[in-house]
Amino acid sequence: MAGHSKWSNIKHRKARVDAQKGRLFTKLGKQLITAAREGGGDPEVNFRLRLIIDKARAANMPNENIERAIARGTGELEGVTYEEIVYEGYGPGGVAIMLDILTDNRNRTASEIRHLFSRHGGNLGETGCVAWMFDKKGLLTVKKEGLPLDEDELLLLALEAGAEDVKDEDELFEIVTEPGNFEAVKEALAGQGLVFDTAEVTMIPQTTVEIQDDKEAEKLLKLMDALEEHDDVQEVHANFELADGVLAALE
Repeated sequence: MAGHSKWSNIKHRKARVDAQKGRLFTKLGKQLITAAREGGGDPEVNFRLRLIIDKARAANMPNENIERAIARGTGELEGVTYEEIVYEGYGPGGVAIMLDILTDNRNRTASEIRHLFSRHGGNLGETGCVAWMFDKKGLLTVKKEGLPLDEDELLLLALEAGAEDVKDEDELFEIVTEPGNFEAVKEALAGQGLVFDTAEVTMIPQTTVEIQDDKEAEKLLKLMDALEEHDDVQEVHANFELADGVLAALE
């Protein structure tokens, strides 16, 4: 999740464009392979795999692609073994950035990611330098338009199912959960007819840095784009928020 709230809306739209280009399918394939390799190919007992399958289907990834990736992970088909790494660093404006990486060549990826940070005014840091600023949480987002419940009903249903919080974020409601309660909350809301724009376990920043300068924001977003477009980067987590004036100018 790149940044939070308003910026997350931009990322969700960008993810749909990426899916059309095929980039997202490549990344989801790696995630499916890795999840199946570690926890087996049955999504009923492999929670992580089930989440990724849901994400892949939401992105309209063909079923044969999903099944092929799972078969590679379980060893039924020959495939590449990917190593999971978390990189941490800082972007322009002191923004904290965490990257979830899947790579078959750690040295190559480290060199390329370090270059991207440096090129766009950031710095790749040491392990642990920003991780303490984030919490692992379940995140569900639903569009307000066409929502079958009003805000109070959504809040009550989500909290009764085990959610921590429900936030009003412009065009969306964000439902935040502990990772262990994610599936129960998701099922309770889906049972009431809610369709999720996002449904994932992710890293959410404890606090955010507001970027108010147009040029600094432009540099930061170029870094975010470059990182997200790298084939080995699966997720980008950051703790920035764009001021309304800056966001409007960039859009």
